[in-house]
Amino acid sequence: MDIKLDPSRDDLPLMANTSHILVKHYVLDLDVDFESQIIEGTIVLFFESGDRFEKQSGSTKDTCRSESNEACSFRMPAPCHSPVTDTRTFSSKTGYNDFAICGKGEKDTSGKDGNHDNQEQASGISSSKYRCDTGNHGSEDFLLVLDCCDLSVLKVEEVDVAAVPGIDKFTRSPKLTVVSEELRNQIVHELVTLPAGRWREQLDYYAGCSQAPGCGELLFDTDTWSLQIRKTGAQTATDFPHAIRIWYSTKPQGRSVTWTSDQSGRPCVYTMGSPINNRALFPCQEPPVAMSTWQATVRAAASFVVLMSGENSAKPTQLREGCASWHYYVTMPMPASTFTIAVGSWTEMKPEPCLFKDLAAERALSPSEADFRYVGICGHMEYPCRFQNPSATTQEIIPHRVFAPVCLQGACQDTLLQLVPPCLSAAHSILGTHPFARLDILIVPANFPSLGMASPHIIFLSQSVLTGASHLCGTRLCHEIAHAWFGLAIGARDWTEEWLSEGFATHLEDVFWAEAQQLAPHEAQEQQELKACLRWCRLQDEVRNSPEEMQVLRPNKEKTGHVSDSGSSVIKHGLNPEKVFMQVHYLKGYFLLRFLAQRLGDDTYFAFLRKFVHTFHGQLILSQDFLQMLLENIPEEKRLELSVENIFRDWLESSGIPQPLQRERQAGAECGLALQVSAEVEKWIRVNRRPRKRKRREAEEVFEKLLPDQLVLLLEHLLEQKTLKPRTLQSLERTYHLPQQDAEVRHRWCELIVKHKYTKAYKDVERFLQEDQAMGVYLYGELMLNEDSRQQQVARRCFELTKEQMERSSAELVAEMLF
Repeated sequence: MDIKLDPSRDDLPLMANTSHILVKHYVLDLDVDFESQIIEGTIVLFFESGDRFEKQSGSTKDTCRSESNEACSFRMPAPCHSPVTDTRTFSSKTGYNDFAICGKGEKDTSGKDGNHDNQEQASGISSSKYRCDTGNHGSEDFLLVLDCCDLSVLKVEEVDVAAVPGIDKFTRSPKLTVVSEELRNQIVHELVTLPAGRWREQLDYYAGCSQAPGCGELLFDTDTWSLQIRKTGAQTATDFPHAIRIWYSTKPQGRSVTWTSDQSGRPCVYTMGSPINNRALFPCQEPPVAMSTWQATVRAAASFVVLMSGENSAKPTQLREGCASWHYYVTMPMPASTFTIAVGSWTEMKPEPCLFKDLAAERALSPSEADFRYVGICGHMEYPCRFQNPSATTQEIIPHRVFAPVCLQGACQDTLLQLVPPCLSAAHSILGTHPFARLDILIVPANFPSLGMASPHIIFLSQSVLTGASHLCGTRLCHEIAHAWFGLAIGARDWTEEWLSEGFATHLEDVFWAEAQQLAPHEAQEQQELKACLRWCRLQDEVRNSPEEMQVLRPNKEKTGHVSDSGSSVIKHGLNPEKVFMQVHYLKGYFLLRFLAQRLGDDTYFAFLRKFVHTFHGQLILSQDFLQMLLENIPEEKRLELSVENIFRDWLESSGIPQPLQRERQAGAECGLALQVSAEVEKWIRVNRRPRKRKRREAEEVFEKLLPDQLVLLLEHLLEQKTLKPRTLQSLERTYHLPQQDAEVRHRWCELIVKHKYTKAYKDVERFLQEDQAMGVYLYGELMLNEDSRQQQVARRCFELTKEQMERSSAELVAEMLF
């Protein structure tokens, strides 16, 4: 596959040759150094190959070529014949490279540029255009390709797993007398295929193997997007070492992690959901089909807390004065892109005595919930699954912790802490078993580019959700909790089908939030209709202002899910900076699911959804998997010409507004809450028309109290007015206490301020641009478009204050607007 892309503006290449060999487990052993802003250490990868991954030796003519069409050359070390290690002298407690913490131990410095081949730099793969669609190297050696970017790779070596004490239980030989490649690979095969019930033993042996000595360096090279590794004489994936150790370090400018300061001014680093995912954090197989487990040991100064995607609530182990180690593990196979880490001076926020503890108790099922307990074998690869654990299926509220900088303790106590139990309980009542056993929630730094992000066992939330009343915090929390099912436990096999994650989470957030508030059915319906009204406005706006090709939910059409022979592929628009700010996958996906739920009726739809979750958890899906199962479960009389093909045509494979949605919105009457807003808008228009000196008998307008979403709709309607007088804006501000409202309301308020040049409130705009960076990017554009010198000064001043900390793609976009 020829790859020639602008690395900042085009599609995202997934280079790993997953059709030949798959990573089954990662063991990371890392040090976090805030002084140099580097994470360094080792990663050990355990592979599994099989007939479906292999190429017959010499059966392919593809070679890995550079732009000049010369074959890649790798310098060859002497062959390695490893003697059997005396296992009595090896302890799993002593690492092969016992990195010194907070004062590093010795490291291999033979290739600091990360682009070398053992002792000499290799010629060969140095351009971004090359052919890498092969199971064999041009010299008949198998070439392992890993996704890798912005990393300094220092050394790659084969791991002598046969040296681990007790490992002979995984071989057919009673004694290890002659150690061969075949024997080592047999050991790894037996280890990665252990039954789920032996997961603790499996993790222990992974740890032991990861610390075993090396038994020969491997040839490697790097380019913009990948790390390529081969072993002389290993001609197929089966022959290639199935356990390798990579010594590497990240770079301060690497795009997978962000080094910044928290709201208390203390240093921190975290993965913020980069478009390139985790390939600048560790070399990995990024294609979603590479479902793997992992365990990680991370060392940092003792003042820091390490949070990570892990099943265990890790506690620090003090190593030496001033240094601590944290260990996490995951036994449910997931794509490497879901791995998340955050290291900082976080404080655990303890809740007040819980008002919801009675909800956590096991209770009998009501008849309406009974249909989400299914008996039978799960459809996923084997792992310790909560859906097969009777105590897990009835656990409404999973164990959870909340972390934040200490300066946000009050805001967390007032808003977030009391929302977590009812939101978790609501999710369980709708979908059943929580896929993950525990949850950490972290309030991330101000430069986080979105309102939230869900990863296995951990949710990041923006500080923006803590302001105002509980509404924004509750809805966003529900959205991220929904991703535990849709996005994580059930993932998209093709990343271009984002709607399978974001559409579902957007639809479910309303349902979860209504349940968490314990709203009466008519109240829940009214609030959901209001939300649909807001989203309809946003979708129309998005369609008007975005490129047509980026409005399609299934851009690859019939080629969705297809990869090259090697397993590599390209994610359409994956690196386009505008995509980060687009909501079309959220909105069109939401409206499709709402359309289907209305067609079936809520009871039938959510009963089906629970069945779907039980069938597909732990697996990757395409759109047709969901739609085919749904249509099979719809009674014939409700199908009314619905088919997978029609849904593809009308909803997923066309740009613009889907025709069924257009017809529904034109025919539908405005909901009661929206009608109330329309009445309030008329009052404000009358106020705005009045002269400064009014007749004495003229009655004052009496304004109704509005819900947060109603306030958003009110301000959006008022934005359509050509002119609002300063006294009208002042009255608006005072009537609704707008600077104290949640971030969604304040965003619209700032737009009004900018549009009408309401100078008295410019301080609100400045505050928003600095404290609500996840939502403020387009305000910069509006400040510049007005061509008002004072507004442009506000924009440039705020950017100067925040640009060093701002997320990279956001900063680049803002810089384009300003300069």
